[in-house]
Amino acid sequence: MRIEQIRYVIGIDEAGRGSLAGPVSVAAVVIMSRLNLDRLLRSKLGTERFDLGFGSLHDSKKLSAKKREQWFEWLKQKKKSGQLKFVVSLVGEKIIDRIGIVRAVRLGIKRCLDRLDLKPERCRILLDGSLQAPKIYRHQRTIIRGDEKIPVIMLASIIAKVHRDRKMIRLAKIFPNYNFEIHKGYGTRAHYRALHRHGLSPLHRRSFLKNFRPRY
Repeated sequence: MRIEQIRYVIGIDEAGRGSLAGPVSVAAVVIMSRLNLDRLLRSKLGTERFDLGFGSLHDSKKLSAKKREQWFEWLKQKKKSGQLKFVVSLVGEKIIDRIGIVRAVRLGIKRCLDRLDLKPERCRILLDGSLQAPKIYRHQRTIIRGDEKIPVIMLASIIAKVHRDRKMIRLAKIFPNYNFEIHKGYGTRAHYRALHRHGLSPLHRRSFLKNFRPRY
């Protein structure tokens, strides 16, 4: 297939792979073409780093929570206006424990692409790190540190991170002993202190905590 027959550029990234609790989040962002992505991002201020007035576009890990939320709301507006699409899949801790984190992330990628329902031969997929799309998507490329280099992957990283953080904040109200709203399930000292005090909650990934022994 000639490159000009590719209609969609899709960026994919995940958040929560290394968390001790909660789901892993996978996001896919769809732009009609690379040119449309550049136009979309430059339409506000047109700077090289795509600054829209609330900070430059970066990998989600390099943005503050406030700036990630601002980017997320901007993306929702663009989705509502039809200028882009995005979908998110949350793969829960029970599935992670059953099939492993690598296969859980791949399941999240497949779910996202299935929901988009686009012809594989019309898609160019750009994935961060070691991620891979199903083999039916022949035009795919995995890019090391893609979330630092490729704008459409940066956008996917923001969506995945914000969506998961919001989920963990909601779950913190159900499991208040663990302060999930602060550390989002990652292995901070405060999180481990809570684990030693209260043991594992239903949200915790047992496969990630096989050697954990609480000190009661």
